Amino acid sequence: MSSQKGNVARSRPQRHQNTFSFKNDKFDKSVQTKKINAKLHEGVCQHCKEVLEWRVKYSKYKALSKPKKCVKCLQKTVKDSYHIICRPCACELEVCAKCGRKKDIVIPFNKEPEKTENTENNLSSNCGSCRRNEEESDGDLDFDIYLDDAEEDNQVD
Repeated sequence: MSSQKGNVARSRPQRHQNTFSFKNDKFDKSVQTKKINAKLHEGVCQHCKEVLEWRVKYSKYKALSKPKKCVKCLQKTVKDSYHIICRPCACELEVCAKCGRKKDIVIPFNKEPEKTENTENNLSSNCGSCRRNEEESDGDLDFDIYLDDAEEDNQVD
C-alpha cells in the first residue's frame, strides 16, 4: 500500500496510462468553445498566462456573462474572465490584470489590432453585400470625379 509507513518504492508501473492527450474541442464544437480557444491572453504576467492557458486547455475556462468591478477604479469595466483590474487601469499602472502584481507583462494590451480584426470579420461575413457596395461606390466615385472636373474647369476660368 502506498499509505504504509516507509513504503516509498513502487514495484509496478502506473495502472492507467494516458495514450492520448485531452482535447477540449473533441466533442464540444460550439461557437463559445471556438472563441475561448482563439482568445489571446494579454496584459497578464507569465504565471497568470500559463494558468489561463491551462484552464482553456482542459475546458475549465468560463467566460464572463457580465462585466465585473475593477478593484482600482471601482467601475464595472472588467470584461475578461479571472481578471480583477480593467484594461485602462492595468495599462496605466503597468500591473498584471489578473493578479495585480507589478511583474513583466508578457503581451501588453493593444487596442489597434482588435479594431482591425473586427473590421476584417465584418468584411468577410458580408461578402455578398461587399460586392454590391463596391459596385455602388464605383458609381459614386465616377460622380465625384465629374464634380471635381467641373470645379477645376470653373477655377481655371
